[in-house]
Amino acid sequence: MGIMEILMIIIPTTLLWAAPLIFTALGGTFSERSGVVNIGLEGLMVIGAFTAIVFNLTFVDTFGAFTPWVSLVAAMVVGILFSLIHAVASITLRADQTVSGVAINLLAVGVALFLVKRIYDKGQTDIIQRGFSKVDIPILSDIPVIGPIFFSNTYYTSFVAILFAVIAWYVIYKTKFGLRLRAVGEHPMAADTMGINVTKMRYYGVLISGALGGIGGGVYAQAISSDFGHATISGQGFMALAAMIFGKWHPLGAMGAALFFGFAQSLSIIGSSLPFLENIPNVYLLIAPYVLTIIALTGFIGRADAPKASGVPYIKGSR
Repeated sequence: MGIMEILMIIIPTTLLWAAPLIFTALGGTFSERSGVVNIGLEGLMVIGAFTAIVFNLTFVDTFGAFTPWVSLVAAMVVGILFSLIHAVASITLRADQTVSGVAINLLAVGVALFLVKRIYDKGQTDIIQRGFSKVDIPILSDIPVIGPIFFSNTYYTSFVAILFAVIAWYVIYKTKFGLRLRAVGEHPMAADTMGINVTKMRYYGVLISGALGGIGGGVYAQAISSDFGHATISGQGFMALAAMIFGKWHPLGAMGAALFFGFAQSLSIIGSSLPFLENIPNVYLLIAPYVLTIIALTGFIGRADAPKASGVPYIKGSR
């Protein structure tokens, strides 16, 4: 097997597995840049995956080929509603943000599995008939060398995720909204003195994280799992959280880290097809992404500087 054949296997699979992590890590970046720690990314992915699958199964005859994309909108809306719980608890009620995020994780799994049992009378949903499928991107797939590697046998969602990362970078670092968001995450009192509504900006950050987390779960469910059950989302939200930290709370850094973790996840799927991994027991490839996540965090987290006011409730007039 030549290098071209190996790259044509590795890169599309890496992009597939990285896309949900990119969306969710970007959501976490918006939340934490505003000063609110969001441990609930796993729960947001769970509820997004559940919503996308149920919506897809219910309305596939109505929307036809557009069903997966419309399902992402539904997942985004429900993700926003779930993140609103975290926003009210951590911003308005000033609850411990870590505890609130953990509660979101537990609540999402409980609600989703309860509704699956009520709707389908079994432990998982049916398999969707219209999900995101592999495509050859017109024109780009015809480019010599690069085309077959990056733009053939791939998924549109992967490139939408990368586009979102670039947009998120522009919004956070090149717009007035982004400046205000970073200000309330670094020094909320100074931002308040300048007339910025700290509470409103933090709500925006958390709700955006809910939207992107819901989309991340919807992409994973419709591109990878094709149904929803108790193990559909199994640690991807925490990997996205790790990608956000590994990327230094920067959208492009988070995207790069998500691509790294996506590659680690893809090894369990494509490892047996690669000459240099075919003799490694599959169990080691399955645990590889989790081991790499731990190694990345333990070796890096102490050197990464979070927004200074991240995790600290803001009380107007306090010092």
